[in-house]
Amino acid sequence: MASASRVLTVIVLALTFAGNALAQGPKELVEDFVKKLKPLEKEGNLAWWVASTTGEDEAFQKKTESQNRIDALLADPAVFQQLKNLRERARISDPILRRQMDVLYLQMLEKQVDPLLLREMNALSNSIEKAFNVYRPKVGDEELSSNAVRNVLLKSDSSERRQAVWEASKGVGAAVEKDLLKLVKLRNESARQLGFANYHHMKLFVSEHDPKELLKLFDELDELTREPFRLAKAEIDEKLAAHCGVKVEDLRPWHYHDPFFQDSPAVFGADLDAIYKTQDVIKLCRVFYRGVGLPADDVLDRSSLFEQPGKSPHAFCTDIDRDGDVRVLANVVPSERWMETMLHELGHAVYSSKNIPDTVPYLLRDASHILTTEGIAMMFGRLSKNGRWQSAMGVASKDTAEHAKVSIDAARVLRNQLLIFSRWCQVMLRFEQGLYEKPEQDLNKLWWDLVEKYQMVHRPDGRNAPDYASKIHIVVAPVYYHNYMMGELFASQLHHAIARDVAGGADPREVTYINSPKVGAFLKEKVFAPGRTKNWNDLTEFATGEKLNAKAFAEDFRP
Repeated sequence: MASASRVLTVIVLALTFAGNALAQGPKELVEDFVKKLKPLEKEGNLAWWVASTTGEDEAFQKKTESQNRIDALLADPAVFQQLKNLRERARISDPILRRQMDVLYLQMLEKQVDPLLLREMNALSNSIEKAFNVYRPKVGDEELSSNAVRNVLLKSDSSERRQAVWEASKGVGAAVEKDLLKLVKLRNESARQLGFANYHHMKLFVSEHDPKELLKLFDELDELTREPFRLAKAEIDEKLAAHCGVKVEDLRPWHYHDPFFQDSPAVFGADLDAIYKTQDVIKLCRVFYRGVGLPADDVLDRSSLFEQPGKSPHAFCTDIDRDGDVRVLANVVPSERWMETMLHELGHAVYSSKNIPDTVPYLLRDASHILTTEGIAMMFGRLSKNGRWQSAMGVASKDTAEHAKVSIDAARVLRNQLLIFSRWCQVMLRFEQGLYEKPEQDLNKLWWDLVEKYQMVHRPDGRNAPDYASKIHIVVAPVYYHNYMMGELFASQLHHAIARDVAGGADPREVTYINSPKVGAFLKEKVFAPGRTKNWNDLTEFATGEKLNAKAFAEDFRP
């Protein structure tokens, strides 16, 4: 329940604005707000960048302080009440102005809670994020980087070694569990203050998703992918079991090549990392994005691309000021994983203020939705496993027979990756739904129940540890993962539209975008230029001719 002072404040504001709701016009309200918001967001983004690249206590403190200032502005009850009144009562014929007000309303809504609660949530979230950034798994006296963990899971044939490293990688869950559960409680309290059943419901609302339609889509995806996934996983399991000298029924989570089994294990003979181990991943990205008409050299030049102490071990792209200062954080080593990651993150980079015209208002100078920018990133990221792309980029084997085999195996890996990732997203969506609906339940059991149901992976025998808490997205990007899966749908649908409209009706499997500036021009016109002036489903229809659906995705994982 909201505090008595908060209720009194709202009543006073309602009375104040009831007779003078239109004292400031919609256009003036938006312009005045942006003047205050823009410098604060730039300051906050810069603070986050420094914190993520250094891990320093002072930087994290500045990040927290910056976020508090942004939240204080977004939480301003007087401005929010006036915005609400204008949206409900003013005649706004300009669709761009109306869209700005709608976006601002959704942005401000979740901040209309007790300011002390907002500060407490920010401080706790930042503290947990820092714990993730500085955590390094240890096996005995051996400290491992995230790349080292993946290397063990990729190559070791010792089940004991794999288990020890996997369990060490999950140790961060136990380190943050207590604070994470406290954060969940605070988030739910903030949602209830706004009239929502829980934080999960609130986040879907402000992200312009209908909860029932979302679950309906994911139920359909479950049905669509269940049997193809079962067949693909059976083939994978046979090879994993043979590699480690165990029976298929004895496979456990540490036998897969990713700590969460969200990527396709490299078990089909072709060493995809070998393709890139002598390559300059960054140079390849420069050449490719120039050729597609979306050069990203300036982004790369201002980015932080390699490992260093205290730095976040993950990867992300950030638009500092919505005025072209776009950067990528990465920890690149020459491997297929990092080739894919860099193509992915630079996909985010080119779909940003770098290519969204500055004539689009500040509030709308962003991707139409999380899922659309993820879709662009995924569409480009898929190319790292594409044999035709590898050949055109000059990284494929000169041995024709070897390259043909690698291409076939890579295509199978990509197909399996789409299936595997679809099942992983089912776990994340449904776990977070359960987490916020009933946080007091046995979350370890819920986590592994979902893993067994959707990923068909046996839970560890006799283990009772907060493995769910080792997934950083639950902290830093809550109720987000469904957007990744919808992004995959968008990626497939957009790729098929490019094959049809840009490549003259070519088979989508043969389209690689190499040296095709028409692809960049198409994306600029159909996806980037509108910014956020269109909602995600309208933008999908504008770019592809149809609302978002799974038809193209189903085509992409056919044999």
